[in-house]
Amino acid sequence: MTVDLANPQSWPKKRLRFVARVNKSRVPSSLMPDSEVSFVPMAAVGAYGGINLSETKPIEEIGTGYTPFIENDVVIAKITPCFENGKGAIARGLKNGAAFGTTELHVLSCEAELLPEFAFYLSICTPFRHLGEASMYGAGGQKRVPETFIKDLRFGVPPIATQKEILAFLAERMSEIDDLIAKKQSLLALLAEKRSALITCAVTKGIEENAPMKASGIDWLGDIPAHWESRRFRFLLSAPFKYGANEPAELENPDFPRYIRISDVREDGTLRSNTFRSLPPEVAEPYLLQEGDILLARSGATVGKSFKYEQSWGVAAYAGYLIRARLSDDILADYVKFFLHSLSYWQWIEGSFIQSTIQNVSAEKYANLWMPVPSLKEQAEIVAVISEGITEIDKSRELVQRAIDQLTEYRAAIITKAVTGEHEVM
Repeated sequence: MTVDLANPQSWPKKRLRFVARVNKSRVPSSLMPDSEVSFVPMAAVGAYGGINLSETKPIEEIGTGYTPFIENDVVIAKITPCFENGKGAIARGLKNGAAFGTTELHVLSCEAELLPEFAFYLSICTPFRHLGEASMYGAGGQKRVPETFIKDLRFGVPPIATQKEILAFLAERMSEIDDLIAKKQSLLALLAEKRSALITCAVTKGIEENAPMKASGIDWLGDIPAHWESRRFRFLLSAPFKYGANEPAELENPDFPRYIRISDVREDGTLRSNTFRSLPPEVAEPYLLQEGDILLARSGATVGKSFKYEQSWGVAAYAGYLIRARLSDDILADYVKFFLHSLSYWQWIEGSFIQSTIQNVSAEKYANLWMPVPSLKEQAEIVAVISEGITEIDKSRELVQRAIDQLTEYRAAIITKAVTGEHEVM
């Protein structure tokens, strides 16, 4: 089915397949089997531009099953949610002018009538993304934009001189907007550092000014208040650490217990509503969570990430890549939650990988994690101080993030109007 983008009547409309070759790129035959080329997994493709080209491989080691492309090709992610998130870029600076990437990319090789930069902006404009999303086929996390959508998209193709004028206009405007976004992102980073510092200081040094200190005997923890204890995590539990269910996340029955995976947890510790999965009650029963249970990620890119369960989330069980910590009466769940967000804790996590290339923290390792433990009364006071402080910081972060979102929307609107001819660029 042909899909049209709105364009000025003066721009001749053509299907994209007639001004660019779609998925026809080939690595030059002049390259030898031992020639190094860029290797591009999906994680290396930026949102709205840019490719991380740090990884290279000899052609002979890559084999089949990858998407070839060359210098100046435009790559577009085709799988959800990468497509909707704007993943795509112009291929520039490739090792020996060539690359092999994930199979989840569409590749445009522009002909004489279409500049790569114009094709790239076209591919990230709002109508293109909305129309592409509507054309997706498949189910759940396997939905993809079909090649036919790319080939049959009809749009107004301005003369090369007009394309250059549009690109010059966009380069100037994008530079201004990107500078503003970068400044806002720097402010976000500073607020995140302030948040981490507040938590770290409170859970390792306390909130009492000039309190006498003592050496904890633990390098990554340093000095702690003299009246505190240091205890291993396993001695703060009412039951042994327990791994989660090794079950596929296939069901979406709202009447069944929720099946929590670490990918369901947002940075603020809440659960995503759009990733809901469930388990049959009889399967979930051995893994049901109780108020105040702590979940810890044990492997992969999210290792060390944690989540505190509250009954308000509803009945829930947890997945096999998570470890459940059920706390004793000696420690508050909120205190543990904050400690697991401290810089000291993350220093310990990173130190756990020194002798291993695999990012993994087992229940045994977590059991031996040292934790500073004040009295229950002081734990409650620390939790109150942290909660009040991060509430103010998070309010500031929300305002800054809102400004970034508005700038991003404004950026998208300018791109759309420029490439569809709605905006006068002269």
